[in-house]
Amino acid sequence: MRPRRSALYLPGANERALEKAKTLPADALILDLEDAVAPDAKPAARDRVRTAVTSGDYGAHEVTIRVNAAGTPWHADDLRAVAEARPAAVVVPKVGSPAEVHAIEDALPEPIAIWAMIETPAAVLRCAEIAAASDRLTVLVLGTNDLVNELRAGQVPGRAPLLGALSTCVLAARATGKAILDGVYNDVRDPDGFADECRQGRAFGFDGKTLIHPGQLAPCNEIFAPSAEDVAHANRVIEAFDTAMSEGRGVATVDGRMIENLHVDNARRVLALAAAVSNASPNPS
Repeated sequence: MRPRRSALYLPGANERALEKAKTLPADALILDLEDAVAPDAKPAARDRVRTAVTSGDYGAHEVTIRVNAAGTPWHADDLRAVAEARPAAVVVPKVGSPAEVHAIEDALPEPIAIWAMIETPAAVLRCAEIAAASDRLTVLVLGTNDLVNELRAGQVPGRAPLLGALSTCVLAARATGKAILDGVYNDVRDPDGFADECRQGRAFGFDGKTLIHPGQLAPCNEIFAPSAEDVAHANRVIEAFDTAMSEGRGVATVDGRMIENLHVDNARRVLALAAAVSNASPNPS
């Protein structure tokens, strides 16, 4: 299990941001060649990102590159740079079909993984097909800003217009065994709203969240990691169930609630994630 509580976007044209990211407590870094880079700056950003990835200076961070979408003038050159840099994964915007996943597969050598961005109504409706298209597709990433725009919906607290899409994509991820990351929160001056949205995403079942500012890292990491109470409860569940099984009983009770196999499986997942966070995070928080 690899923790992906936080995935921070970094503009590929900003050398200072790329340098600072080496010490940030993000589980994953997305070095961005798409939205964060002006058209005339894209070639230089591509070279800068390729150099950054091949430097080996990012330690335990899971380093990825977001390319420009298929059909843009920069897509093919971006993929060639990714093939040379060999990041952990390529982040592909506006994936809409399994065929687009296969095209990325054909363009990039193994073991570069694929993170597919789900950003359109059509992609949401085909999310399970997209997720199942390849074993190299390991993560789904929600592009909630683009999705809100295409739905002609409003950016409102609680994200009511998006709830159906969020749930559909989490279902697709769980049905196909993929990780899934929630979209960004735009207002970096609203820490309470950001924390609320992180808690909502965790309640929906997301593994983590994509971020646009380093100041969002600490609360995101905390919310998407098992708490001390979660770990203690998981240990009690496993201990109680093991005792029940040794006594010939198929169920147990913890804190007044019945415990069976599915609760034990979840408890083991919580403990595995807690251990992964402790062991793998470059700066645990």
